Amino acid sequence: MEYRFSDTTKHFQSSAVRDILKLTQGKSVISFAGGLPAEELFPADAIKAAFQAALSSGTAALQYGLTEGYPLLREALSARLQSKKIRVTADEMLLTTGSQQAIDLLARVYIDPGDVILVQQPTYLAALQVFQAKGATVISVDGDEHGMDLEDAEDKIRRYQPKLLYVCPTFSNPTGYVWSTERRLGLLKLCRQHNVLILEDDPYGELQYGEEDFFPSLFSLDEHPHGSVVIYTGTFSKIAAPALRTGWAIGDPQVIGQMAKAKQAADLHSSSMDQQALYHLLRDFDLNGHVASICKTYEQRMLQMDELLSGLRVDGLKWNRPKGGMFLWMELPENWNAQDLLVEAVAENVAFVPGSPFYANTPKLNTARMNFTHSDSDTMALGFQRLERAMNTYAQSLKPSAIPGQVS
Repeated sequence: MEYRFSDTTKHFQSSAVRDILKLTQGKSVISFAGGLPAEELFPADAIKAAFQAALSSGTAALQYGLTEGYPLLREALSARLQSKKIRVTADEMLLTTGSQQAIDLLARVYIDPGDVILVQQPTYLAALQVFQAKGATVISVDGDEHGMDLEDAEDKIRRYQPKLLYVCPTFSNPTGYVWSTERRLGLLKLCRQHNVLILEDDPYGELQYGEEDFFPSLFSLDEHPHGSVVIYTGTFSKIAAPALRTGWAIGDPQVIGQMAKAKQAADLHSSSMDQQALYHLLRDFDLNGHVASICKTYEQRMLQMDELLSGLRVDGLKWNRPKGGMFLWMELPENWNAQDLLVEAVAENVAFVPGSPFYANTPKLNTARMNFTHSDSDTMALGFQRLERAMNTYAQSLKPSAIPGQVS
């Protein structure tokens, strides 16, 4: 059989994170690679009770559901989002199979091959996969730990006339950076002036370390939802459990309606059973208290990783200490290549994600993303012993070796 795949498959790229996770399966590899929450902190008993409550009404809970999602969960989620100064109704919300599907659905209904999408640099690699699969032209905008460089954003908006701008402004993947309110407001103004839709991805916003700061979403800062320049996505994966695969998209009903049509064609609806269980979890369980608890643990793990990085004897090593999220962003010495270092690391049974796949254009080869939420204290300490050995081996390999007949 000669298989005749569509031209779309030419744009498909494998996920670097997924490839590394495959590499570690069934082995004693300590992984700082995946964006994994800590499974020992999942509210397993509460989730079990929530499923039992969903099934208590009988087999009707197992029937097909609405494409837009379980109405009671949408209403409960709308109420919960008010604490983030997001005011929407259930009709302005679409429940999705994780926030990843929300990204895919918006790309389906809004992006044609050749359209330009601007992204922050570096950015979430699975979003890049979606945009590249659509045949879009993806262009990076410069920035720093405070957000996108507004001058560069304006220059590239004028030059390339993008249709969409994708950002993760609060504890971003992969850097963990959080944007200033000034940058958020500036970007909103630019995109409204030039008719550029913003896709705001916020999977990590509730994982905040320190309660004194409030980081408003772009969506909450804009007039919303009608006429908003922002489509906002979120997920229960980081605050409840990833396996429930429930996320959401909110925005102007015109856009949400088109996304719902695309979802009908994709999968009819996401798991209504999971959505009903999540409704009961929100109703009967102190989810806010649970989030506060996991944030304390994650902050301790972040601080431990920060301390362990300080103990690595590597000249030129840099990293950030994030105010939330799941990742540290590491810059290795300028002449190092994180892909090559990963080979040595896996040989020592430890893994991380090289930074290059997170760049849409010219990658920085000496960067890496480190996840700190999944490893407990002892595991993290052992993993860093292995990482230090890998770094020492790699550093030795970079030293010029003596050539016979020459003076080194």
